[in-house]
Amino acid sequence: MSQDFIPVNTPLLDGNEAAYLAECVRTGWISSEGPFIKRFEQGMAETAGRRHGVAVTNGSVALDIAVHALGLEPGSEVIIPTFTIISCAAAVVRAGLVPVGVDCDPATWNMTIEGVEAALTPRTRAIMLVHIYGLPVDLAPILDLARKHDLKVIEDAAEMHGQTYRGAPCGSFGDVSTFSFYPNKHVTTGEGGMILTDDDALAERLASLRNLCFLPQQRFIHEELGWNARMTNLQAALGVAQIERLPRTVEIKHRIGRLYDEHLESVAGIRRPVPRTNYADNIYWVYGIVLDDDVPFDAKEAMQRLAKKGIGTRPYFWCMHEQPVLRRMGYMLDESHPHGERIARRGFYLPSGLALTEAEIARSAQALKEILA
Repeated sequence: MSQDFIPVNTPLLDGNEAAYLAECVRTGWISSEGPFIKRFEQGMAETAGRRHGVAVTNGSVALDIAVHALGLEPGSEVIIPTFTIISCAAAVVRAGLVPVGVDCDPATWNMTIEGVEAALTPRTRAIMLVHIYGLPVDLAPILDLARKHDLKVIEDAAEMHGQTYRGAPCGSFGDVSTFSFYPNKHVTTGEGGMILTDDDALAERLASLRNLCFLPQQRFIHEELGWNARMTNLQAALGVAQIERLPRTVEIKHRIGRLYDEHLESVAGIRRPVPRTNYADNIYWVYGIVLDDDVPFDAKEAMQRLAKKGIGTRPYFWCMHEQPVLRRMGYMLDESHPHGERIARRGFYLPSGLALTEAEIARSAQALKEILA
């Protein structure tokens, strides 16, 4: 790859990351037993306004364990957004449950109360709320609906570190919430995830499932099958350093969004991210765009054209109801979600990493203007 290629994401590791990693090596605490684990769990719980944090190997297994821990009856339906990553549907299916998709709002790209209400059936037992790309789901009406029907709520806040909904932290809602710490997240540990809850008994169960369900009184006896999903002390050390700089990270993301908006304000043929709603300002986890219908090519071709100009991009999620693996398994066969289908084909995001410079933002925006001209 040429030196002037702008990658879609480059993390920023300019705080205490190196010092904390060196401490792990110096003390020999590199495993999941190290002291940074508890510090990271407590730090994430405090950041999200939760009582308990359980660190795991990645955001996908965080969803797996979170859904499993709720103990829903096999065959129960779980409402999920169709416009999301496969991890959401996979966690539902692996728990022996049935995913039911709902379409997204064409402006915010998030699931809506109207979609959730229409998807309710007598078999519905849970709702998985997934905040997408920079704006949270409009939570209040969906949470009210969940309380009315006694539904469990799983909040996937993988992309929302530092974001709020009406002033309350994302990750603080529902029975359980999950985060991802992949390198493109506002807090990264390379790979990693976290499950948060306020329920003491549920937190204990989550910690057991994360650690192969060893019995406390005798380690190698098991009453239940769990996961080996332990985070290492090395990863947690990175996470502790990343939490320390989270307010600055959020400021950087807001600045990236503002700069892209300034460069692209008068550009025809695209829909830019909604900068704010009445419940949240966009945190710009990524800077995504959707091509208008009159643009004579789709997102795939746009990304190829940008790559030739040295600009890294990433496609939008492909809808769950169109996933071959789920359809082969008999799930979501009769669903149609036109908003999600459209933005999956006409949406992509530009370089959005924390290490992005103003010059790189300007160059990325200019390249987009050129391919649209």
